[in-house]
Amino acid sequence: MKKYIPILFAVVLAASCNVLDSALDAPSQSAYAEDVVFSNYTLAEYNIFGIGEVCGHTNSYRGRIHLFYGMNTDLETYSSNSAGSPDNALESVEIRIRMAEYNDAPNNTQMSTATNAYNELVTGIERANLCIRGLRAYGDVENDPDMAYLLGEALTYRAFYYFELIKMWGEVPLRTEPVSGETIYIGKADRDEIYKVILADLDEASDYLYWPDEKPQTVRRDRMNKAFAKGLYARVALSAAGWAWRPDEGKVNTGNDGSLRLTTDPELSAAVLYPKALQHLKDVINSGSASLASDYTAFWKKFNNSEHLAGVPEVLWVIPFSDSRGRWNYTHAYPHTAGGPWITNNSSRGGSSLPTANLWFKYDPNDSRRDLTVVNMRWNGEDQAWELRGAVNYWFWGKYRYEWMIDTPYNGGNDDGIKPIVMRYSDILLMASELAAYEGELSNAQNYLAQVRNRAMAGKAATKYVAPSALTLGSAASDGSGMETDHADPTTILGAIFQERALEFAGEFLRKQDLIRWKLLKTALDEERDDIEALATMTGPYAAYAQYATDRETEGRQFKTYPLYWKEDHAHQKIVFFGLDPNEIGKTPADYSVTEPNGWKVQERYISNEAFRNSTTGNYTYNCLYRNAFDDPYPRSVWPMYAATMNAMQGALVNDYGYAQF
Repeated sequence: MKKYIPILFAVVLAASCNVLDSALDAPSQSAYAEDVVFSNYTLAEYNIFGIGEVCGHTNSYRGRIHLFYGMNTDLETYSSNSAGSPDNALESVEIRIRMAEYNDAPNNTQMSTATNAYNELVTGIERANLCIRGLRAYGDVENDPDMAYLLGEALTYRAFYYFELIKMWGEVPLRTEPVSGETIYIGKADRDEIYKVILADLDEASDYLYWPDEKPQTVRRDRMNKAFAKGLYARVALSAAGWAWRPDEGKVNTGNDGSLRLTTDPELSAAVLYPKALQHLKDVINSGSASLASDYTAFWKKFNNSEHLAGVPEVLWVIPFSDSRGRWNYTHAYPHTAGGPWITNNSSRGGSSLPTANLWFKYDPNDSRRDLTVVNMRWNGEDQAWELRGAVNYWFWGKYRYEWMIDTPYNGGNDDGIKPIVMRYSDILLMASELAAYEGELSNAQNYLAQVRNRAMAGKAATKYVAPSALTLGSAASDGSGMETDHADPTTILGAIFQERALEFAGEFLRKQDLIRWKLLKTALDEERDDIEALATMTGPYAAYAQYATDRETEGRQFKTYPLYWKEDHAHQKIVFFGLDPNEIGKTPADYSVTEPNGWKVQERYISNEAFRNSTTGNYTYNCLYRNAFDDPYPRSVWPMYAATMNAMQGALVNDYGYAQF
């Protein structure tokens, strides 16, 4: 009996890849036998595009995953963290606060839907399975490299989606064949088994895929390529061999509470996976197919103008939104109020996620990433000017800017067309540095890290960073535990990587998974809480500000405030401020006086503990990076299976981790 498959037209990529015209010439049947579809390159390619099409669905990457997963870390927070009750009603903003604060629930109304993010990713996997089966059977992949390339894309998509599922849900059902009547209702598999499938898929895909720019298929970065597949292998391997909150061995899908532990599977040990992962990364480095952009700021200008899809060797793969799909800047750009020239329908947009209050202070003053990544401004449409936005607790992402969307300006609607980057070459280098350290290759580890650091410093001397050439191996060992020991020691290679990955990828939401696999999620969040409190109270490393602070009283509470001087720089589309860098503390700008301010304005209460206090509850937001009954983010670092999914699976799925059953 012949198998039939619907044609999944290239909704996402058709317009940008110029395949729509040929699609219109294709036969008009709504379904074809698999032997027809997967023996024809054009028809098979349409189905590959269909795998990526699920990324554009609202409950997938368009409007849910990139906002909900990744908060809260020692770099990134959800903007509406109100320090309110941890038992907020499960509605809209409160739901997002609870998810950010590691306090989710199965009846989350934004996630418990028939088309929730979990179901969207599973849909992508089903489409990938159909393509994999068809291409293996009819694609002649042994003799046709282009058909083999399509198989490599399908395998990489399946690996990517499964890794995303593990990050968010931990254990999920494992399917490597299209769903049949016998496999509709199956329980969760141990994530170790899923990891093995992912790694095998990526190993195989790496043999089939073309390098970036090697063939027409890989000129654009919304198509899979060999460099990304190899980089994804390393990313997955680091997590598979790393720490995670997971059910006790043999207790998956039983309602087990779980614990923080490593795998017990010898095939997934660091000793086995790390050398393989490092070799994949060395393959990318030695291929010459990818490289760092020379200028960090220029790179992000290209990103915002959608010039990163081709001709930018640092980009390895992006989420394949269409040119009018996705809510990246809509969500993460620094805020613009209504009335600006870059949001044509007078909407207010941006600012749904924030850098942590102390992130700016973690950078070296000469680091070109600092003032680009972390900004404390917004566009005021009423005044038609850039202005300081609040106190030290309000920073935003300067990487993401509406005014840099020149060729494809944002129209103010629910989509901006920005295609978020999944992997950059700098990640290849920093993963290689980490793995080389674990393998005892100190000089390689130093060299890989130095390339990222040198681009950031742009020839300027660092005052806060230890030179890569001076770093030691420290506790780096193949058991994967070295980061826990060394993360606070900047003289070690792992301590430097802990720092460098933060500074390089802030606002790109890689940090949560890094902290989880390093066994540092709770540690880093607790250290972050303490450091922000020190900033707010001007103690510890921030005590120099207290010497020039003013004592104030509010409602019987004594606190200190420190001022900031700022002014708009309209020509450069920003504000400039004075008073935070070490050589500026307690001083005033050279051209400022009370009678002749020369455009400078003074925010008197810029650094203040009161900025972090919720006036209703009295809570301080730095105490709210995580809040749950466990007093620990790890037991809620994976989401529950939501009620709608549980009910649809008719008892096949059981919620682990102490989540409620439905």
